[in-house]
Amino acid sequence: MSSSDRRKLLTGLAGFAMLAGCGFSPVYGPGGQAEGLRGLIRTDPPADAQGYTLVRRIEERLGRPENPAFGLSASVLTEQAALAVTPDQETTRYQLRGTMIWSLTRIADGASAASGTLHRATAYSAPVFSADRGSIAGNTVSVLTAEQDARRRLMVILADDLVSHLLATAPDWQR
Repeated sequence: MSSSDRRKLLTGLAGFAMLAGCGFSPVYGPGGQAEGLRGLIRTDPPADAQGYTLVRRIEERLGRPENPAFGLSASVLTEQAALAVTPDQETTRYQLRGTMIWSLTRIADGASAASGTLHRATAYSAPVFSADRGSIAGNTVSVLTAEQDARRRLMVILADDLVSHLLATAPDWQR
C-alpha cells in the first residue's frame, strides 16, 4: 500500500469517526428519524401534469401510501421571468420560479402536524426566432420541450426539498 493510499484510508476513517462522534445516524436506518415512515403519507390527488410529477416524486421517496397516518396537501405557484435578454430586447433564457405551500395533517383527528412554504427555481433556454435571420439555436419545438422539462425539474426539486424537510423534522411532527 502506497503512502498516498494509506493517507486516503486514514482520512476516510477519521471522517467516519467524526460522524460517529457527532451522533450521525442514517435517516432510514434502524433507529433513524424516518424509520417506519415509508407508506405513511398520502398526498392529495394531482390536478395537472405538474401535480402528477410532484406526487410521483414524493411517492418515489416516501413510498406509496399503504396505511397512511398523515395527509399531505401542496399547492404550487409558478412564475416565469426573463433572465437573458438580447440588445433587441428578445429573451433567450427564462427562470421558472416555484413556491410550494404545504401542510401535513393527521388523518385520525385532522390536526395539523406540520406546514411550510418552499421557494425554488430553475431555468431554460428560449432561442430567438425571426424570419430574416432564422433561429439563433433551435426551434419552437425545442423551446416548448425545454420549458416542459424545466417545469418537471422544478417539481422534482420542490418534492425533494419537501421530503428532505419532512425526514429531518419527523420526530417533531410524528408525535
